[in-house]
Amino acid sequence: MILYYVHDPMCSWCWGFRPTWQKIQSSLPDNIQLRYLLGGLAPDSDVPMPEAMQTDIAGYWAKIQQHIPGTEFNFDFWKKCQPRRSTYPACRAVIAARKQDSAIEKQMIEAIQTAYYLNAKNPSDDETLVTIAESLSLNAAQFSTDLNNQVTQQQLETEIRFAQQIGARGFPSMIMAEDGEYQYVPLNYNEPAPALDFINLQNKP
Repeated sequence: MILYYVHDPMCSWCWGFRPTWQKIQSSLPDNIQLRYLLGGLAPDSDVPMPEAMQTDIAGYWAKIQQHIPGTEFNFDFWKKCQPRRSTYPACRAVIAARKQDSAIEKQMIEAIQTAYYLNAKNPSDDETLVTIAESLSLNAAQFSTDLNNQVTQQQLETEIRFAQQIGARGFPSMIMAEDGEYQYVPLNYNEPAPALDFINLQNKP
């Protein structure tokens, strides 16, 4: 069996879900393979984010803090950075990191989230992403090349299409796969039990 986790590093609900997701991962049966899929929330754009959209997204952050107690956001991001509605660079950064070392994929995701939500850095900017790669001891020159090349973009587009085909419903989504059948896993942002109960039920021999 395979459990697909469909996400975007700049999805604020994915950030809020992270503690529960970590508990789910630590309790998965040994026979289930875990694979990450990038969903690609927003395509490349050099256009500054309109103020109204900035206000809306900051409002989503506040809503998430109410819905998922303990979630932290650094609202200085909206003062210190020039936001753009562009998450594809961060998605490609995960692919570029994975290419160098598949074991570092989760670290890259978490480092992007930390830079964005806690340190008020902009992961839509290549400079931010290269700095993160360096902090993870990746080859910065190779990472920079891979970040924006066509092969990486094609891989992202492939993952986006596949996530849609198997039934992802926004981000985050969890999809179980067995023998070509795909099932959406219900999630609760604050409790791992609903997802784990479903997974364990489907995993019975």
